[in-house]
Amino acid sequence: MFTTQLSPSKREEALRNMEEKPLDVLVIGGGVTGAGIALDAASRGLRVGIVEAQDWASGTSSRSSKLVHGGLRYLYQLNFALVAESLRERGLLLTHTAPHLVKAQPFLWPIKMRVIERAYSAVGVGMYDAIAQFAHRGSVPIQKHYSKKGSLELAPALKKDALIGSLVYYDARVDDARLVVNLVRTAAQFGALAANRTQVVEMLKDGNKVVGAKLRDMETGAEHVVKAKSIINATGVWTEKTQSLSGSTGGLKVLASKGIHIVVPKEKIDSKVGLFLRTEKSVLFIIPWKRYWVIGTTDTKYHENRLEPVPDSEDIDYLLEHANSVLANPLTRDDIIGAFAGLRPLLQPGTLDGDKAKSTKVSREHTVTEAAPGLTVIAGGKLTSYRQMAEDAVDFALGKELAKQMPCVTRSTPLSGAVDYEAMWEQREALAKKNGLSVDHVEDLLNRYGSDIKLIFKMIEKDPSLGKELKGAEEYLRAEIAFGVLHEGALHVEDLLARRTRLSYEHRDRGLAVIDEVATISADILGWDEAAKAHEIENYKARCDAEEKAEAIVSEAEAQKVREQAAPITEFVDVSPQIDG
Repeated sequence: MFTTQLSPSKREEALRNMEEKPLDVLVIGGGVTGAGIALDAASRGLRVGIVEAQDWASGTSSRSSKLVHGGLRYLYQLNFALVAESLRERGLLLTHTAPHLVKAQPFLWPIKMRVIERAYSAVGVGMYDAIAQFAHRGSVPIQKHYSKKGSLELAPALKKDALIGSLVYYDARVDDARLVVNLVRTAAQFGALAANRTQVVEMLKDGNKVVGAKLRDMETGAEHVVKAKSIINATGVWTEKTQSLSGSTGGLKVLASKGIHIVVPKEKIDSKVGLFLRTEKSVLFIIPWKRYWVIGTTDTKYHENRLEPVPDSEDIDYLLEHANSVLANPLTRDDIIGAFAGLRPLLQPGTLDGDKAKSTKVSREHTVTEAAPGLTVIAGGKLTSYRQMAEDAVDFALGKELAKQMPCVTRSTPLSGAVDYEAMWEQREALAKKNGLSVDHVEDLLNRYGSDIKLIFKMIEKDPSLGKELKGAEEYLRAEIAFGVLHEGALHVEDLLARRTRLSYEHRDRGLAVIDEVATISADILGWDEAAKAHEIENYKARCDAEEKAEAIVSEAEAQKVREQAAPITEFVDVSPQIDG
């Protein structure tokens, strides 16, 4: 498979090519679902285009709990089919399609009641393990029970009176934004035409059939008319607004639920494993990463601006309270180095006008439907099941006969960077020595780029200055910023600090210490003059300032108003009727 760069020139070329010849499929939405659909369709040999109004993964898909999981709580709801599907997909990601990005993660479940709770949890997790072994044998270890002493040895951070024992079970964690970028890159390797910062502003119709779309390049303002045999809407919480462009009142109704996470330094919680806690509303995860812990999540109805949700003071207090219920050394606001909020697209079955529709329970299961002839809509689901969702959407858009002739192949298709990853991991010390890097850096690079680390090495060989660390964020190399622009489609400083890297929440200063260096590297590649470079820096500083202020505000509505004062990089054009679900 050859390497395709999501560079600025490739983006412009993609927009021209979409216009020159009709597409088989145009995918709207550059989150994990849309990216998965683009890969599925392109790998079947279809002519595919994918557009995203903002940056790749800029919405829900960079703001998740960063877990690939079967949904243990769905098991207690007796939703065995959803759990089995998710565990199968988890196994595929861990062992074949994305082992560089998805890692098995043990979680300790504290048990407080000696008989009832241990039996309850053991049976539930036992079924979870059994389904996992059936769905994808051997992808993770099975549960193990621990005494109180053994539990505290694993997690000394726990209060002694918070448990009488525990069980440890496995799920997996993922760098969500990098997964999306890898999906888009892999789709491009199979010929998909990909353009971020490109919004659909109109759907073209022939009679009542959708036959294409008018696209607006949000960077230049240029418009492109694209014809397509089929359009697939995968825009998450924007589903209703996007499908309304077809002029149809049919389709799916999607509600938004806000989930927030906080980030604390690794040394603040002494534990060898992650923690899984049941709350009165849902569950709470305390998830270990190399240099920090991610704690979340909340689950609250959301009715504010969907473009840039932010954590507010009440959200943060909720997470601190529940985490501190089991931690011997309570966390305080001063311990928080980062926070982020995302919106879950919760499917509400029924047509937009409610005609002949009965409301049923909102769930994370996905649904595919035809909002209008030529327009397929998919909504619901969760990150773990993106591949199955993509398969279902493309099958639906093609129709039964054509889907049989052009079957899905993504179960056996590794993502960019996955091939040879394990072998290169075993060679990491030799790779470090050969390329003049620390083993720590090579491990980080392998877990961000997989075997595409070879492209990083080539960049450093050509320009040795790229092998130097970012001053103020030494865990990243200058080459990673250049790679983000040349190979991963980043067009702005925010794209690099919030999604190609995680500096927007990994560092207390939100990455401001490196902003000048990042902007300089980007300017050299993207051709910014000093005024453009200064504008990029000021835009990101305004975002950081607004988010910091919002975190101190109790009212969600007021917090969102403060965030909106920082103008978006490119203005999102609302060309559809106001539908707020």
